[in-house]
Amino acid sequence: MAVRPSAPPGDERVERRHSEARGREVEFYTAVPEGFGDGRGLPVCLVLHGGSKRPGDFAGVGLGGFLTEAARRGGTPFVLAGATGDRLAWQPDGRDDPQRMVREELPAWCAERGFDSSRLAAWGWSMGGYGSLLLAETFPGFVRAVAAFSPAVSPGDAVFDGVGRLAGTPIGLWCGRDDSLYDNVRELRKALPEAPAAGGYRDGDHNFGYWSREIPAAFDFVAGALSPAEASRPSG
Repeated sequence: MAVRPSAPPGDERVERRHSEARGREVEFYTAVPEGFGDGRGLPVCLVLHGGSKRPGDFAGVGLGGFLTEAARRGGTPFVLAGATGDRLAWQPDGRDDPQRMVREELPAWCAERGFDSSRLAAWGWSMGGYGSLLLAETFPGFVRAVAAFSPAVSPGDAVFDGVGRLAGTPIGLWCGRDDSLYDNVRELRKALPEAPAAGGYRDGDHNFGYWSREIPAAFDFVAGALSPAEASRPSG
């Protein structure tokens, strides 16, 4: 059973935006922790969804409340921002390029809202975990850190092929021991150029019953990566 946050969400919205990169309208989700108004000036964690959820579902799994809880624990407050990537594994497919949407359009949409799009992290689960890692490999330095839940990776895929480009990017890697991807995620952990900065394994399957239990740790990891102090630290 999924864990539910006890704290309320703050300003949580789903808007419709036209994505040039995808050639269609998408849902654009944002969440601000309760007590931080419209989130102006806060850094951003980009959310890359898996195959079964879309931005319109994020409020229903409690992401806004988990975000408030993270801020109340004393970490750097940040906002969540995500858009519809469909089932393309956050990779280009012809003229439909959800990865470019995340790289170019999401930060611009966030800047329009007054968020600090110069401080970015990425978090995703399943297909979105794969996409978050691939994003960091394709554009080194674009995000300060990646939190990946049960990423849908397999040896020989694009993430494994580019794993060396994750050097200098803190990675949080989580997976349930009952997940069919467990062995692949363990192989990825071995292949990383540096040990994960956060994460781990415990009993759990490939669903929000497991992932919801790991969100607090992931959000604390993201908060640390997005703190102003991190900006002055050399990478790599």
